[in-house]
Amino acid sequence: MNEMTFEKLQYNELKGIVKSYCVSGLGKKMIDNLRPSSSMKVVKNRLNETTEARAILDAVGNVPFFGVSNIEHIIQNLEKGVILEPEDLVSVSDFLRGCRKIKQFMLDKEFFAPVIASYANSMSEFKNVEEEVDFSIKGNRVDSNASKELRRIRRSMETVEEKIKERLDKFLNHSTNKKYIQEYFISKKDDRYTIPIKASYKNQVPGTIIEVSSKGSTVFIEPDTVTKLNGELASLKAEEAIEEYQILAALSGMIFENIDAIKINLDLISQYDMVFAKAKFSKLIGGTEPKLNDYGYIKLVNCKHPLLSGDAVPLDFEIGQDYRSLIVTGPNAGGKTIVLKTIGLLTLATMSGFHITGDKETEISIFENIFVDIGDNQSMENALSTFSSHMKNLSEIMSLSNNNTLLLFDEIGSGTEPNEGAAIAISILEEFYHMGCIIVATTHYGEIKHFSEMHPDFMNAAMQFHNETLEPKYKLLIGKSGESNALWISKKMRLRDNVLQRAKGYMENKEYHLASVNEGKLRKPKKVKEKNQEVYEFKKGDRVKLLDHDDVGIVYEERDNFNNVVVFYNKEFIKVNDKRLALEVRAQELYPEGYDFETLFIDYQTRKMQHDIERGSKKALRKIQKEIRKNRMIDNE
Repeated sequence: MNEMTFEKLQYNELKGIVKSYCVSGLGKKMIDNLRPSSSMKVVKNRLNETTEARAILDAVGNVPFFGVSNIEHIIQNLEKGVILEPEDLVSVSDFLRGCRKIKQFMLDKEFFAPVIASYANSMSEFKNVEEEVDFSIKGNRVDSNASKELRRIRRSMETVEEKIKERLDKFLNHSTNKKYIQEYFISKKDDRYTIPIKASYKNQVPGTIIEVSSKGSTVFIEPDTVTKLNGELASLKAEEAIEEYQILAALSGMIFENIDAIKINLDLISQYDMVFAKAKFSKLIGGTEPKLNDYGYIKLVNCKHPLLSGDAVPLDFEIGQDYRSLIVTGPNAGGKTIVLKTIGLLTLATMSGFHITGDKETEISIFENIFVDIGDNQSMENALSTFSSHMKNLSEIMSLSNNNTLLLFDEIGSGTEPNEGAAIAISILEEFYHMGCIIVATTHYGEIKHFSEMHPDFMNAAMQFHNETLEPKYKLLIGKSGESNALWISKKMRLRDNVLQRAKGYMENKEYHLASVNEGKLRKPKKVKEKNQEVYEFKKGDRVKLLDHDDVGIVYEERDNFNNVVVFYNKEFIKVNDKRLALEVRAQELYPEGYDFETLFIDYQTRKMQHDIERGSKKALRKIQKEIRKNRMIDNE
């Protein structure tokens, strides 16, 4: 299997629909990780789970997954030594309670579902943990009754807070302080009780400034009369935090002691959530459990594509018994591609443990590999790259396939010249057949259809098409070749009968009528005497355009007996036929009379060396002697 198979057959879309029926992130995660299995034992077990879960839903309607949520991150934190917060403890308690109810529910359904009911025997109950958490945590906060010490501390805190509020109320109501007060209420800042005082009187009120308003017009002062009490309250809060931590640590430790059993519960609840999501989907589509085999036999009876609406035309299909390769022909938009996708997706769904829509006689084979080459959204403008990508894909598929492989090819060999495409397609089909693969391919090519008719282990099939209305019926007819849709359409468009008959003959025997047309019926152009055009003789130094390179060069040697001209281009001398050259500028227009054209073809260093030798430069002579010695050494080696 590969991701292209899943994408082209819309397998992930199907999983997304089933996942929507999960009640928690646990089951959703399992479906995300679900892959089709090529093990007969695994697939049988998966399908049986779905069938039993469906029986429970049909009998009782729903499953009590109340309180079940994904607590994996909480368990991971516990394993790291993190002390759980009150809300995390509540989540664990809810989860354990949900497990206990699921266990009781499943054990009561042993008659309907003996296998999945037996899973519940592996679930552990932790009623004491539930009770401890429920007693100690209320409203996502450690309750005062969790310990005697915590109850004493919080009562002391209440007493101190009452004394603070009394003294502050007295401060607010005292007539002397009215002019200082900005607003008549008690404000709590940084866990300290304060009074809002006008900034202009901040030095008139004895106390500590705790905070200043954003505009600076108000200061929040803790009056000296409550400073001692605020300090006492802060001390009690510290004691409260220590006691709460100890309670949370004790509860976290209690859960950690049972973490292995809780993780087993987590796995089982995840499994139950996924299985019942499959069952809910089965109920939605009226699904059934198909028969299974592992030798490549597929029989679809009234089967529908899982993602199509209820009014889709059912598919009847068979392969792997009397023939191992099926070639499907028929018109465009006639449903050939949907046939391939239906076969592929139903097989993937079955191997994943999903029920499918179809009669009970339906049988699906388990495959080790399922590969597809379905080219959606192809275009004539992209024909070359389309063919290349198809061949690359088919080459990769060929390297990975074996005799336990299902292959689904749409318009095999398309995207190139028809004769070559058909020949390559037939050779590819033959190779896959000899490898032992099960093949379903669609085509427009008559040669492939003819090959299929001749081969004893190939079978033709056609998409039914209404001859009068030219409308597709989306029904597959095995054993029948697709009729020439082009001829039917041409006839309906009132093309001449003799043209249609001739086309039909060409299709059958390839004997073409090659007689020349009567000369009297042809209109011919009047003969016009052409003026003799002078052929330009390219001269050394001419700047010319090289038509094959869309670039310019300089003529070095004039035309020879074979009409070739030597041109200096990109620091190289190349021969070019004079018909592939166009004059840009004549040499006499570019250079003065008597100009040494050789300098155009020799680089600066070479010219300098020649000049130095001519004037007797010793340095140049030594350099030449050095090159000669170097060449002799190379020759001797």
